[in-house]
Amino acid sequence: MQGRWDIALRDLDNPLVLDADGNGRLTWGELKARQRDIGSYALARLTLSAGGQACAIQPQDMLIDHHTDGAYAVLMFNARYAVPPTRLKIGYRLFADLDTLHKGLVHVVNDGAISTAILGLDRPEEVLDLHGKSLGGVLGDFMLEGIWHIWHIWHIWRSFDHALFLIALLLPASWVATGRGWQPVRSVRPVLMEMLRIVTAFTAAHAITLTLATLHLISLPGVVVEIGIAVTILLTALNNLYPVVQRRLWLVAFVFGLIHGFGFANVLTDMALSSTHLAAALAGFNLGVECGQLGLVLLLLPVLYLYRQERGFKQVLLYGGSAAICAFAVVWVWQRSAPLLA
Repeated sequence: MQGRWDIALRDLDNPLVLDADGNGRLTWGELKARQRDIGSYALARLTLSAGGQACAIQPQDMLIDHHTDGAYAVLMFNARYAVPPTRLKIGYRLFADLDTLHKGLVHVVNDGAISTAILGLDRPEEVLDLHGKSLGGVLGDFMLEGIWHIWHIWHIWRSFDHALFLIALLLPASWVATGRGWQPVRSVRPVLMEMLRIVTAFTAAHAITLTLATLHLISLPGVVVEIGIAVTILLTALNNLYPVVQRRLWLVAFVFGLIHGFGFANVLTDMALSSTHLAAALAGFNLGVECGQLGLVLLLLPVLYLYRQERGFKQVLLYGGSAAICAFAVVWVWQRSAPLLA
């Protein structure tokens, strides 16, 4: 078997300290000097077995490639097996001790048959049928990945931004803008309808750009997308503090959701799936994101509606929460702009 393993340099730099001179920039010379260390570190955390026997993995050359979210080390390797397999068992434990949310996307081609898997700390092993994975299996895998992508709430600096943007949009759902402030709504129906409109508009928008980016019809630099996402969060939170846009917040969710779709595209862009498997993956991921967002609605709706008239609740949750979101967004804008300013 011939293998290719792409690993983000920013992730490898954490355990291996690849930036030897500490100037914040990795050069080919620095990476070439550590090629053996990179290969040893990664391949020690990957196991392949077929027919009940381990496959001997032999490292080959290391290359550098650029994906939508930055530079990657590309490890080429061969794996030898004793008997041509029908099933392949993969064990994946890269960064398991450093990043509990790290995922490895697996794409196996065998005589035209395609199998996929998403591995991580929650699923470190997978047995793939080399005759190909069913469309239902691909749909289910990527639906779970879509839900997981929204509910990374405890991992602030990596995937919290999409959920935080949605929270910023939903916070004022129990109030109506009057002048430059907010007044409580009278019934639950408009609150529920506003939340559903926002979530649906956001899903529809990011589904459009996710599909276009995954099909390579539109491409934006990863750093521009990440900065754009942070700016959308900042503007949405500022609007909660000083409501310039007072009606039809679902339009804001749609417009800004177009930017967030490019961020979601990182999950699928580089997997080179067949057209049918790609369609299943896109559908599953979008359904998963929608389910994750509806989960946020179910959590926020009772709290926002029941306590909307309590003294101090609006100040603490709407204004205080939006101010905190602004602080996160400002930090993200600064951090993500740093590579462009360096």
